[in-house]
Amino acid sequence: MDYERIEQLVRELLIQIGENPDREGLVETPHRIATALDFLTSGYHVDMKKMVNNAIFSQETNNMVIARDIELYSLCEHHMLPFFGRCHIGYIPRGKIFGVSKLARMVDMYARRLQVQERLTEQIAHAIMDSCAAEGVGVIIEAQHLCMMMRGVEKQNSMMTTSSVLGSFHESQPTRNEFLTLIAKPRP
Repeated sequence: MDYERIEQLVRELLIQIGENPDREGLVETPHRIATALDFLTSGYHVDMKKMVNNAIFSQETNNMVIARDIELYSLCEHHMLPFFGRCHIGYIPRGKIFGVSKLARMVDMYARRLQVQERLTEQIAHAIMDSCAAEGVGVIIEAQHLCMMMRGVEKQNSMMTTSSVLGSFHESQPTRNEFLTLIAKPRP
C-alpha cells in the first residue's frame, strides 16, 4: 500500500470538504486513515492456503461442527462505511476438521475487504467447503450497516441477515433445521 499517496489523497479530500488539514486535530489524520485502511483491507493480501497453514486435521466424524457469534467488521463497498455483526458457521466434515481459530480467521480474511454482506456470506461458505471438502456448510451473517443507520434511510435498529447453505445443508431440510436450531440456542 502506498501510504504517501493515500495521505496526499486524504489531505486533498479534507480540503474539498471545507476543512483545514493543517489544523491541530487533522495534521495526523491522513496518516491515521492510511494506516486504518491498510488494516481494514488487509484481507486482500492474505493467502488462504497460508492462513489455513495445515490446520486441517484428520478426524473421523460426520457430526455437525458449529462456531457461532464470530464477530465481524467490514466496509461496505458502496459507501466505504462500516458494517458489523456476527457470523455463525456450521459444517459437516468428511474426515477433516479445521482448527477452530481458522474459521474466525477466514471470516476476518474476507471481511477485511470492501464487501457486500451477501458476497461475504457466500465467500466464507465456499472457502470452508473447498478447504476441507465438507459434506455440507451453512453460514449465516447478521449485521448492522452504518450506511443505513447514519445516512440514507437512517434506520437505527435495522439488521440484515444473509445465509449461504451448500451441500447437505442445501439438500437436506433436517440438516438445515438442525443448524438453525443450534445457532439459535441461548448462550449459557
